[in-house]
Amino acid sequence: MRRFAAPERRARLVERHHLAGPAADVETVAADLVGFHSSDPVTVFLSARARVAGFRITDLEEALYARRSLVRMLGMRRTLFAVPTDLASIMQVACTRHLVTGQRHRLIAMLEEQGVAVDGDRWLEGVETATLAAVGKLGEATAVELTAIVPELSQKLMFGEGKTWGGMVGVSTRVLFLLATTGRILRGRPRGSWKSSQYRWAETDVWLDGGLAAVDPEWAEAELLRRWLVSYGPGTITDLRWWTGWTLSKTRAALTRLDIAEVELDNGPGVALANDLETGSSVGPSIVLLPALDPSVMGWKEREWFLGDLQGLLFDSNGNAGPTVWVDGRIVGGWAQRTDGEIAVRVLRDVGREARGAIAAEAAVLSEWLGDDRVKPRFRTPLEQELVG
Repeated sequence: MRRFAAPERRARLVERHHLAGPAADVETVAADLVGFHSSDPVTVFLSARARVAGFRITDLEEALYARRSLVRMLGMRRTLFAVPTDLASIMQVACTRHLVTGQRHRLIAMLEEQGVAVDGDRWLEGVETATLAAVGKLGEATAVELTAIVPELSQKLMFGEGKTWGGMVGVSTRVLFLLATTGRILRGRPRGSWKSSQYRWAETDVWLDGGLAAVDPEWAEAELLRRWLVSYGPGTITDLRWWTGWTLSKTRAALTRLDIAEVELDNGPGVALANDLETGSSVGPSIVLLPALDPSVMGWKEREWFLGDLQGLLFDSNGNAGPTVWVDGRIVGGWAQRTDGEIAVRVLRDVGREARGAIAAEAAVLSEWLGDDRVKPRFRTPLEQELVG
């Protein structure tokens, strides 16, 4: 049985995630990472900056809004990603469409229980139809603009009553979520700057010429796992199950459609593509500052081989990663931007004086690139908050 020790896995990570040699464009990186995390809009831009030579904010904006070679959509684990259009079609079939039934039933029950409608199903169908018509009329529109045309969207619902995270949410949020999960609308250019998450909505078939491609569900599920194994493998079944958000049985069934090999990892048995067992090429030194929720941090469930015992400092209580410092494929610390623009870094491992100097230099480069922009992760971690002060 082929054994992959942690150092070899880290070398593969550096090479395949463009942590040493920069990529030519954002589309290449998005494909090789199987998508950028986009729950926090800042992540997409900082993840690209860390990997694309001479990256400018407009490089990503042109891919998202002009060429439309990348799109934002919900995918694995109900997480928002920015992905190439071919991957969007795969995610829609393998992951996103499965959210519709449960979320729709939940919303209908809330509409009826909270007195918004006697027949929640009929009410919702009418509002969805009117909202789609409004999106078509306006071309691109925010939730506020759509509510001006479809007043039913202004209704409020209580979520999580009695919970610390509970509160009121507009019906517009839930209706637009459902329309997006069915693939009928998608997120376009946001209002405001590159840091904004107040997206305009557009019809999928209009935004993407011909819309999302129709693909076979079983092929899509296997292809999604294949892409993960190319970029993140080898890994464990636990990694694959967690990353996709699937059940164990669904994960195992999808794997049977691929030519895989069982391998031995430091933390137990794993899997890899059968044609991807050769020793990877050596890569040079790699020092990089990655943003919160970067795919290279969030791509696995079992992260000890590159994270060690730093989870408590660098992740929040819900498992969201904060900004991290990497040396040769291993997380060695974290960083944060202070109010004056300084990038504050804390190295938590012995990396040597030369590496510390390179980390400081990279922090200065990032600070200069950000300029007057200030970024704060949407999900705060203990070390990030401590560094900000």
